[in-house]
Amino acid sequence: MSLLTSKGFQKYFVPGIVFQSCVIAGGYGTGRELIEYFMGYGPVGGMLSMCIVSLLTWSIICAISFAFAHTFKKYDYKSFMKQLMGPLWIVFEICYLVFIMIVLAVVAASAGSIVFELFGVTKWVGIIGMAVAVFLLVINGSELIEKVLSVWSFVLYGVYILFLILVFVNYSGDIGANFASVPVTGNWAMGGFQYAFYNLAIIIAVLYTIKHCDTKKEAFCSGLIAGVIGILPGIILFVAMCSFYPVIIDEELPVNYILTQMNMPWLQYVFQIVLFGTLIETGSGLIYSVTDRIEGAMVAKGKEVPKWTTPVTAAGLLVLAVFISTAGLTALISKGYGTLAWVFFIVYVIPVLTFGIYKIVKAKDVK
Repeated sequence: MSLLTSKGFQKYFVPGIVFQSCVIAGGYGTGRELIEYFMGYGPVGGMLSMCIVSLLTWSIICAISFAFAHTFKKYDYKSFMKQLMGPLWIVFEICYLVFIMIVLAVVAASAGSIVFELFGVTKWVGIIGMAVAVFLLVINGSELIEKVLSVWSFVLYGVYILFLILVFVNYSGDIGANFASVPVTGNWAMGGFQYAFYNLAIIIAVLYTIKHCDTKKEAFCSGLIAGVIGILPGIILFVAMCSFYPVIIDEELPVNYILTQMNMPWLQYVFQIVLFGTLIETGSGLIYSVTDRIEGAMVAKGKEVPKWTTPVTAAGLLVLAVFISTAGLTALISKGYGTLAWVFFIVYVIPVLTFGIYKIVKAKDVK
């Protein structure tokens, strides 16, 4: 039995891998997100914010959410939120759809920027290429998505670790000096909470992976692990970015800036190709959560799901995201994500920490 198909791996690690795969494009794929939410507090402040606040927040909320999903056997976001919030679930859905469109727009804008930086061709080549790949992945269903995301996550971790090693070899003195000399400024805890909150909506996109868990305890443990798996690549990238502090703060694509400064064309191509793949991962994971919700609602009403439902929904979301992406990457991240952070704190984090915990404690697992 291979690692990817082993029961233990699917129970404890697949949810975290899919979570990380969906987070990366909107969370730290280009590095711009880490600039917005962490670098402003200095290298040490940013690390404290990521390693203490964001990591713990992700792990705790993932653990409670996964346990809730397992307890009530609610594996799509509509049924999950209806169980959690009752008739107020519709408020979450509106916010979630807005979130999806912003993240998909960031994915499209990032894909275009990567292709432009690498090959000098129009950004539309990257945008259209990403959209087609996402579309093909979504229409083939959850099993293929899980396998592709799992394999690509191993590739991602390998490339990120290699990237950090090479940065350390060339710029360890700069990293050490910046960590030692730059003071912690501002409310770094607040930055960590904002970053964590806007990304927590991703949890809803990975609920289908909790079906692998046999007990509520397993689901809870997989959530704790998911927070760690999700944030580690971001921590690796942030440490590397600190070697170019404070110049890197003004870069739209910080990762590409570092790769250019290192003057290793092969690494730049490898890293950006892997990053492009993660954009496809994120897009497919988010869109699948919507198509799965639509199909689940039809099945619950005893209706037959038309074959055109998934491709039409996927195509419609992708076209709209491409249109929104024309607003620009930096603007989408700084304005869109900042607002969504507090929206999801109200419509998701508070309900999970109150109604969620209460209902888990009071309920017996649904058989």
